Amino acid sequence: MDSKIDHFSRLTAAWLGLVALTLVGLALSEWARDLRWLPLVVAAMLWLKGALVARCFIESSVAHPFIARLLGIFIALAPLALVATAFFGSTLARWASL
Repeated sequence: MDSKIDHFSRLTAAWLGLVALTLVGLALSEWARDLRWLPLVVAAMLWLKGALVARCFIESSVAHPFIARLLGIFIALAPLALVATAFFGSTLARWASL
């Protein structure tokens, strides 16, 4: 019975962490939208949220190592794409155009 209580508290803490990160992101979008380094902070928050979901809800820590690495790469792609688009958007658009 103790393991269920511990598991529940871990899930609750993860959920509260996701809510807190969402609220911080909302506050940043409202009050710090003109800062040049904001895409880096948003990308870090996106990576942290993805890692938190993978670790606590998908339980990637108990998955096969190949699946865990693949999931880690998948989680890292979105923040990397966000940073690339934020800082090199015109160059990427020029490369993607016909």
